[in-house]
Amino acid sequence: MTGAIRLCCATCGQMNRVPAAKLAEGPKCGSCGEPLDDGRVLELDPLAHDKAVRGDDLPLLVDYWAPWCGPCRMMAPEFAKAAKALAPSVRLAKLNTQDHPEIAQRARIQGIPALVLYRGGREVGRLTGARPAGDIVAFVQGKVA
Repeated sequence: MTGAIRLCCATCGQMNRVPAAKLAEGPKCGSCGEPLDDGRVLELDPLAHDKAVRGDDLPLLVDYWAPWCGPCRMMAPEFAKAAKALAPSVRLAKLNTQDHPEIAQRARIQGIPALVLYRGGREVGRLTGARPAGDIVAFVQGKVA
C-alpha cells in the first residue's frame, strides 16, 4: 500500500490522512490525539460509524452487539484477538445496537452478534453468530485478499 490512507477517528469523528508506510506505527488522530489503528477494537457511535463505513480506506469489520446478549459478551475477547491479528491492514469496531437501534435497522441487522465487513463504502461480507478469533480472521482474509 502506498500513499495516504483515510481513517475516521472513533472518538471525535474526524477524518485523518495517514501515510500508508506509518500504519504499523500506531497513528493518532490529528484532532484529538486518540489512536486510529493500534489493534484495539473501536467503539463507534452513529456519526463515527457512518463516517468510517463511507470514508475509511482500510476494510472495517463492525460487530453489531448488545450488552444483554450472552453470545455477544462471550465473543468480545475473541473479537479483540482478531483485531490484534488483523491490524494494521483491517480495523475492527463495535456498535451497541441497544443504544443505536436506528443504525442496526439501517444495516439490516436481524440477529446479534452480527459481523459486517465494509470496504470502499460498501458491505462486502456478513457473518452471524459468536465466532472464535480464527474464524473471524479467516472470514476477513477471505473477503479482502
